[in-house]
Amino acid sequence: MLDPSSSEEESDEVLEEERREVLGAAGGGSPRSLLPPPPPRDPRGREAGGARAAGPSPSPSPSVLSEGREEQERLQREEREKRLRLQLYVFIARCIAHPFNAKQPTDMARRQQKLNKQQLQILKERFQAFLNGETQIVADEAFCNAVRSYYEVFLKSDRVARMVHSGGCSANDFRDVFKKNIEKRVRSLPEIDGLSKETVLSSWLAKYDAIYRGEEDFCKQPNRMALSAVSELILSKEQLYEMFQQILGIKKLEHQLIYNACQLDNGDEQAAQIRRELDGRLQLAEQMARERKFPKFITREMENMYIEELRSSVNLLMANLESLPVSKGGPEFKLQKLKRSQNSAFLDIGDENEVQLSKSDVVLSFTLEIVIMEVQGLKSVAPNRIVYCTMEVEGGEKLQTDQAEASRPQWGTQGDFTTTHPRPVVKVKLFTESTGVLALEDKELGRVVLYPTSNSPKSPDLHKMIVPKNSQDSDLKIKLAVRMDKPPHMKHCGYLYALGQKVWKRWKKRYFVLVQVSQYTFAMCSYREKKSEPQELMQLEGYTVDYTAPHTGLQGGRMFFNAVKEGDTVIFASDDEQDRILWVQAMYRATGQSYKPVPASQAQKMNPKGGNVNTGISPLYTDRGQKHGMDEFISANPCKFDHASLFRLLQRQTLDHRLNDSYSCLGWFSPGQVFVLDEYCARYGVRGCHRHLCYLNELIEHSENGSVIDPTLLHYSFAFCASHVHGNRPDGIGTVSVEEKERFEEIKDRLSSLLENQISHFRYCFPFGRPEGALKATLSLLERVLMKDIATPIPAEEVKKVVRKCLEKAALINYTRLTEYAKIEATAEKDSETMNQATPARKLEEVLHLAELCIEVLQQNEEHHSEAFAWWPELLAEHAEKFLSLYSVDMDSALEAQPQDSWDSFPLFQLLNNALRNDTFLCNGKFHKHLQEIFVPMVIRYIDLMESSIAQSIHRGLEQESWQPVNNGSATSEDLFWKLDALQMFVFDLHWPEPEFAHHLEQRLKLMATDMIEACVKRTRIAFELKLQKTNKSTDLRIPSSLCTMFNVLVDAKKQTAKLCILDGGQEFASQWQQYHSKIDDLIEETVKEIISLLVSKVVSVLEGVLSKLSRYDEGTFFSSLVSFTVKAAAKYVDVPKPGMDLADTYIMFVRQNQDILREKVNEEMYIEKLFDQWYSSSMKVICMWLADRLDLQLHIYQLKTLIKIVKKTYRDFRLQGVLEGTLNSKTYDTVHSRLTVEEATVSVTDAGGLQGITMKDSDEEEG
Repeated sequence: MLDPSSSEEESDEVLEEERREVLGAAGGGSPRSLLPPPPPRDPRGREAGGARAAGPSPSPSPSVLSEGREEQERLQREEREKRLRLQLYVFIARCIAHPFNAKQPTDMARRQQKLNKQQLQILKERFQAFLNGETQIVADEAFCNAVRSYYEVFLKSDRVARMVHSGGCSANDFRDVFKKNIEKRVRSLPEIDGLSKETVLSSWLAKYDAIYRGEEDFCKQPNRMALSAVSELILSKEQLYEMFQQILGIKKLEHQLIYNACQLDNGDEQAAQIRRELDGRLQLAEQMARERKFPKFITREMENMYIEELRSSVNLLMANLESLPVSKGGPEFKLQKLKRSQNSAFLDIGDENEVQLSKSDVVLSFTLEIVIMEVQGLKSVAPNRIVYCTMEVEGGEKLQTDQAEASRPQWGTQGDFTTTHPRPVVKVKLFTESTGVLALEDKELGRVVLYPTSNSPKSPDLHKMIVPKNSQDSDLKIKLAVRMDKPPHMKHCGYLYALGQKVWKRWKKRYFVLVQVSQYTFAMCSYREKKSEPQELMQLEGYTVDYTAPHTGLQGGRMFFNAVKEGDTVIFASDDEQDRILWVQAMYRATGQSYKPVPASQAQKMNPKGGNVNTGISPLYTDRGQKHGMDEFISANPCKFDHASLFRLLQRQTLDHRLNDSYSCLGWFSPGQVFVLDEYCARYGVRGCHRHLCYLNELIEHSENGSVIDPTLLHYSFAFCASHVHGNRPDGIGTVSVEEKERFEEIKDRLSSLLENQISHFRYCFPFGRPEGALKATLSLLERVLMKDIATPIPAEEVKKVVRKCLEKAALINYTRLTEYAKIEATAEKDSETMNQATPARKLEEVLHLAELCIEVLQQNEEHHSEAFAWWPELLAEHAEKFLSLYSVDMDSALEAQPQDSWDSFPLFQLLNNALRNDTFLCNGKFHKHLQEIFVPMVIRYIDLMESSIAQSIHRGLEQESWQPVNNGSATSEDLFWKLDALQMFVFDLHWPEPEFAHHLEQRLKLMATDMIEACVKRTRIAFELKLQKTNKSTDLRIPSSLCTMFNVLVDAKKQTAKLCILDGGQEFASQWQQYHSKIDDLIEETVKEIISLLVSKVVSVLEGVLSKLSRYDEGTFFSSLVSFTVKAAAKYVDVPKPGMDLADTYIMFVRQNQDILREKVNEEMYIEKLFDQWYSSSMKVICMWLADRLDLQLHIYQLKTLIKIVKKTYRDFRLQGVLEGTLNSKTYDTVHSRLTVEEATVSVTDAGGLQGITMKDSDEEEG
């Protein structure tokens, strides 16, 4: 007996229940081997019993007795479980050894290797190393950002960690999530010439794979793949045995004992076992029909239908078995199918109209190999004579060996023959070539005639040859080997004595062959020599073979057995016990009888004289099987067991093993497991509904415990059961038991609860949309489960109502877990006290962080789960509203705690509003409107305060303004424009969702900006005029930078007006606003014109001062005469500078430097050009008027020289500054030019050297 401690650890209660179900099989015929072993058989029990028998001992305490009983019960329970597993393994091993119903499926989806926690940690470290720049992978910033997002959001997610822990994640899932993530990013990138986005995607995925693999691929398996690593492939029988040894906890030794004792490698034995099982099932069905002991069905009419279904299922199995080849022989073997007029004749037990075999149906085909080695004792011919051999099978062709010298008659030649004679005659002859001229044929030296059979020795042997009379070769021998094969459908052969009533009516020795014509048709045939067809034959169908005692009245044969059928008995006898055992075993397999013949005890003690161990049962294996307690499992009648309960245990253990292997199976069995389970169900009559109900029960249980189960698999099994219970016969079974219906309703309720729970936890059951399509399949399955029957579809509103309820729960679940993750809501009293004492800023910071998490949750729901809810997008929107309403409680609490006039909460509004306004369903939804209601007063209050603040800053700033240049204006103007722009950008960035209020805000800010700019312009105009009045009017005047700054303020105001004061609106509103906006534009334009006029007036007044100085040289004045006399007198002694030249140079310098100042410090080119145009025109006008006043006077030489220089230099300088030709060559300039030209001509006549080269001609090159 096996040690109970070797059993696997399992749930005691579950296995005890399974044991009761199995042992409580129908008919009460459970084998005694599965009953609890009696205490004396347990080794520990024997020791304890021995100790107690030794003598009296002190009474143990009750606790010790209780512990002893518990230990004994535990050991007995483990022993029962182990025996149950061994018995189940026997049935499974037979299914694997000789399948005749199922095949390993090749169309199942290939499962990916699952990721475990260690691999996930390694993966995180590799991606972190890449982000830290510790790898050699070159990547751009966009790819790094994508990897960083993937790492932070996906890899570090606790939901992914839980999914990996549950075994539902594969490397392919990780890659798919990354691929979807980068597809969105790449689509948002700008187009690059010569680089397609598909190329970028491929490059990024290649880099991802490089990061994933790292330096060494941790997914790489060792060279010898473990069984779990090849479970997705088509498995060999040995691999299937090994797999189910692991599943049921069977030791290798136990498997070997079962394998040998059951003869699993013997196809004939397995086929015979199947025939016996099917016969037993038919007998049970008949017994059930007679005794009227049926399972409880939902209607009484199903009882007779149940019997028909049992018979039909067995008939189908028989047909499947019959359709199998008799044996997997070589390519030359052609299976002779038995032709029957009606297909079911061989299936009905006791049918008297069965079709009889003809002799031609059992014709066999044999292959003979004859190998001639050498001849010994050849003396009658000279050593140099040529000899050779011929060989033939009588009735066939003749073959010849090569020639050899008589001194060395050796060949080693093989001849191959084919014959249909079970007892062929083989003739081998030795010839020598004739040397005579007239000899027609060669001389025969000897011959040998052999009668081989399939049981003959195959090794070479010496045979004495028959020689002609008077031959000298009296001891001539030939060494040869004759090998005759055994056709696959010849199950046994040999010589037997036989006597029957219908055949073999004389007791004599005959050569018998047991022939298998088909899986269900065997014949016992006797053959004569050189005959293809049997002399007589007997079909074994319906016969029972058994050992018998010797018949004293029959001479010949020592060991007797017989074949008995109603109305007929055939007696057989062999010469030795081993031959009898082999014959009985072969005929036992062929008859399909349930009774297993057992030789008498005295016969079992005989030592067999020979026989092939591989053919027939080996007493050694039988003894070892009995010694190790395996015989009771092997000989147990499968028909006595409750295979429904056994299958439940088998399927549970298989599913546990499958979920713990290295593949992310999601509950799907491997092809090999499906094959064995299919074969078991078909062979042992497990109902399809029971199978799928058990499967559903196990899958639901694993799913409830956190495993990831494919809803498509649940859907398939549920649909099968629903179809069966409602009478649609998915597998052809029309009977529905009360137990099946009750279990189906129970599982339906459990499945409905499970699906609703999964939908309520969809973020955690299907994180990031993994497994792909699982959530959509879950919703589809829920709709199927909610159906009352399979024909009536459930109204869409009912499904919608259930999904809505689930999503309402999901909102609470998601928000609760999110707050726990964000540590917003306290989980203990001390934490709540800490929360209550938190500062308003801390509360706002936490609620802002929580808002980011909420938005991330909503985005992930949209990205990964919206497709599943495509039928009800409004439900997902309602879920989001419910989710946000929970958040609004925390948000309102945090906002109420904020001090008055605190604007730190605006980022919260921007964050939430930006997320909501782009959502079709959430924009202006309940939460969105609530958010607006909270922030409308805050926005209005903020704008009011900002307006007051800006107005005050303008007033104070302009009063204290130093008018130092700052950027495009002064400090005050820059501050004003920045504040106005910042305020407008702030309100714009709010992206207020309600159009009316958003338009109101925009309009108000534009009006505010207009008023502020108008005030700034007016104050600047006043300041400009005051500053300008304080400057002098001499040529020392240099325009102050403050005036340029004021000028720039106006220029900048005009630019800012276009940005700050233009309002986008409808056509009607635009016309009104245009009128208002044009006022500020006009104001700025008028102000600019005024300050240009003021500035021009100022610089022209300097020119007027210069001209007034020249007026002193007017002809006829006292000063003119005095200056002229003084200069002339002094010029005789020293160089007297010409006064007119100094004055002209000073003025020209004044003009040029102020032009440079304006050009450098004023920002607007257009206004500079206007200023220079007016300056030039006004200057020429003043000079013209001054000359017009002296129209009747001749200009003094110094006046003329000064004016010529001033006019020419002014003309050239303003032309260089960009004044247009039309302005330069005006009528005023022409008048001045003409007058000075005339004056120049006059002076040249009177005083040729007085001008000193100064002239109005353009070709002059005077310096200055």
